[in-house]
Amino acid sequence: MAQHGKKYLEALKKVDRDKAYSPEEAVALAKETSFTRFDSTVEVHMRLGVDPRHADQQVRDVVVLPHGLGKTVRVLVFAQGEAARIAEEAGADFIGDDETIQKIQGGWTDFDMAIAVPEMMSKVGRLGRVLGKKGLMPNPKAGTVVPAADLPRVIREAKAGRVEFRVDKTANLHVPIGKTSFTQEQLVANFAALMDAVKKARPSGAKGTYIRKVTLTTTMGPGIKVDAAAAQQMALA
Repeated sequence: MAQHGKKYLEALKKVDRDKAYSPEEAVALAKETSFTRFDSTVEVHMRLGVDPRHADQQVRDVVVLPHGLGKTVRVLVFAQGEAARIAEEAGADFIGDDETIQKIQGGWTDFDMAIAVPEMMSKVGRLGRVLGKKGLMPNPKAGTVVPAADLPRVIREAKAGRVEFRVDKTANLHVPIGKTSFTQEQLVANFAALMDAVKKARPSGAKGTYIRKVTLTTTMGPGIKVDAAAAQQMALA
């Protein structure tokens, strides 16, 4: 069993391990039990009733959190010519040209999101070993491979708090929804937006209970069990 520090154990005393909290109660408790000196990230973890080994039970989509993630998102766009000009004007931090591709092949990944126009994917495909490990590989299913005309929208969403979620091999989702410095209302609104997106992303092959467990936690903080039914009934503002 992992050994926890004094601050964690003190925070854990405030959490009733047998209680399933309402989303609002869980958010308040997460803020209260965060003990790091830095602005901790608030995360939602979900156990889904799917078998990721089957293609018709994959859960993957994106959500634009209404209050963002509380951090500056550095966006790289793989584009050339007119598409590169559009990306620059839309606020892209980096343009993925041939020189940048070589730089990434050398291990450079100082950006938070990568977007590509379809014409560049033949070149971007070479970067799978580098970008794939970090979850930065542009993908049509994730909405990060788009025509030049859609670049302003996708870049704007990325800067505003666009988050991709994808079920892992153990049928769990792990998604950040903000920082502990956010207000209660901001975190609850982001939580509601995520729950709405996950419900809409229910795959055709999912049988029985889809969202089985929901847990809220902060960086280094204790897990807080959330009432899964109440979480699914959260209303978008």
